[in-house]
Amino acid sequence: MAKFTVDQSHSQVGFEVKHMMVSKVKGQFDAYTAEVEAENLEDLTTAQIAFSFDVASINTRSVDRDNHLKSADFFDVEKYPTITFKSTNITKDGDDYKVTGDLTIKDVTKPVTFDVEFGGKGKNPWGVDVYGFEAEAKINREEFGLTWNAALETGGVLVGKDIKIKVELEVNPAA
Repeated sequence: MAKFTVDQSHSQVGFEVKHMMVSKVKGQFDAYTAEVEAENLEDLTTAQIAFSFDVASINTRSVDRDNHLKSADFFDVEKYPTITFKSTNITKDGDDYKVTGDLTIKDVTKPVTFDVEFGGKGKNPWGVDVYGFEAEAKINREEFGLTWNAALETGGVLVGKDIKIKVELEVNPAA
């Protein structure tokens, strides 16, 4: 198994959630680590993948919202500073993949499956192999203990239950 490095300057770990039943709030985690090992990244079924997200690095482009998300109402970053994902099964689905693994948020671990698209392989200007992937999964935040909400005067709630997790990765062989 070869080790691969996620090029964080060309990668992003983001999410989106319904806001006030009519629009979406998007955000990302600016600090994370990733471990990727595989025989060959052109066949993702050989891979073992692990991520750890620094919850304090959450960024929704609103300091007040980010501080609320870090509080005990949501992620409780003082008590639960990281979110982790570790793959348990990877299957080929046509030209794409299903990557199933254990997602842990606030000490709640549940299986989650990401739909993964292989973007291809190329060489960067320094002759290093580069692999691209896009992944998406949907979770119910309440199943992970993220239950805070507020009712709206017009009906409905301030924050939707479903969270889309979107990951865009550029991966290189580890030096």
